[in-house]
Amino acid sequence: MNHLRTSLRQRLLLGTLLWILLSLGLAGWGLNRLFHDHVTRQFHAELRMHLNQLAAHLNVDTDGQPVIRATLSDPRLTRPYAGLYWQVDRLPAPGIPGRPGLLRSRSLWDFVLSVPDDHPAQGEIHDHRLPGPDGQMLRMIELVLRPEAAGSPALRLIVAANESLIEEPLAEFTRPLLIALSVLALTLSGALIVQLRFGLHPLLRLRNELTKLREGRQATVPGDFPSEIQPLVDELNEVLGRNLAFVERARAQAGNLAHAIKTPLSVMANAAAAEPGPLAALINSQVGIARQQVDHHLARARAAAAAQLPGQRCLLAPAVDGLLRLMRRLYETRSLNIAMLACDAHLAFRGEAQDVQEMLGNLLDNACKWARTTVTIDCQLDGHELRITVCDDGPGIPESDIARLLQRGTRADEAIPGSGLGLAIVDDLARLYGGSLSLGKAVSGGLQAALRLPAG
Repeated sequence: MNHLRTSLRQRLLLGTLLWILLSLGLAGWGLNRLFHDHVTRQFHAELRMHLNQLAAHLNVDTDGQPVIRATLSDPRLTRPYAGLYWQVDRLPAPGIPGRPGLLRSRSLWDFVLSVPDDHPAQGEIHDHRLPGPDGQMLRMIELVLRPEAAGSPALRLIVAANESLIEEPLAEFTRPLLIALSVLALTLSGALIVQLRFGLHPLLRLRNELTKLREGRQATVPGDFPSEIQPLVDELNEVLGRNLAFVERARAQAGNLAHAIKTPLSVMANAAAAEPGPLAALINSQVGIARQQVDHHLARARAAAAAQLPGQRCLLAPAVDGLLRLMRRLYETRSLNIAMLACDAHLAFRGEAQDVQEMLGNLLDNACKWARTTVTIDCQLDGHELRITVCDDGPGIPESDIARLLQRGTRADEAIPGSGLGLAIVDDLARLYGGSLSLGKAVSGGLQAALRLPAG
């Protein structure tokens, strides 16, 4: 039921199938009733024809006894229990008793029809349903005639036929009608399914294009769509274009601001270098901190903009290879074994290459600072996320200090050079992309940093 509420295809399919079944059911019932009425009218018309023939051939002799001057035309009237019968009854009159079955067709053989005495008027036709010979159910009509001779009793003329003469043609009509309607229902249902697939295919194509957009394989929704969907696609591309322009302006402004701040910082650093002393050392220290803060917030602003921009995607393996080469050069004097355990060539990050390099560079740099001999990085695809694990064999950190290390400016050891911003920057950037950073104990005893990021 929940799927029915959320699926346009299922709602259209179910609604149209119910309408098809209802329409065909009503059509079948209507056709069956029309044919039933037609067969019933023909049946009664045939009975009336035989009744008229019986009345035309009936005569009264000089003794006042009814006689049939000629045989009726239908051969069934001569075969026993053939399904078509006639009978003439004498109705009771003063001094003359009534006699049912005074005259009968040969088809009745020794059977006498017992007709309810409902006293029809002269020339009035009544119809009844009554049991007949051989267990047959009959439909009959009767007509009362009164001879012209005075005192002659009235005669009741009866013509009856088996109900199967109505039921059999109706059954023979109903079976092929049901088969034809069933075939029509299946044909219409198949056509409906094909129509729904063909009609809703542009929506499926639009969903696939949006999936590519979300995964960073394209920046807009390309292609021509039907006139009902094309305006939506055009509006979406317009919004994406405006968003891209807004992000580019924000990046440019952030870069201009950083450049404007770094220029006076460089002037202050050069001036302090020209005048050695305690004040110059303090100025150099604060200038360095200011530069790091500018770099951090500039990277954060750039990542925040890129995380909201669709169509961003970069391969992970080239970024990791470049960082490993850089770390080996930076720490070549310590002879560290810096290795990549696994990183499939098709793994991609849904974001900017500069941001993933910033995050992995900080993690690798932190691991190299604390490692004794080995640093490893492992990149795996976990569902729709990348799981990147950086481990070292250094002293590690207590669990109680993990949360504190992710705070900006906090360092595990003041003796190790650094600003304390590295892990905080990684955590900030990962959160901006909807990911996370978790710290724990590696198998080698050092620190394990597990970074989760959206896969492209």
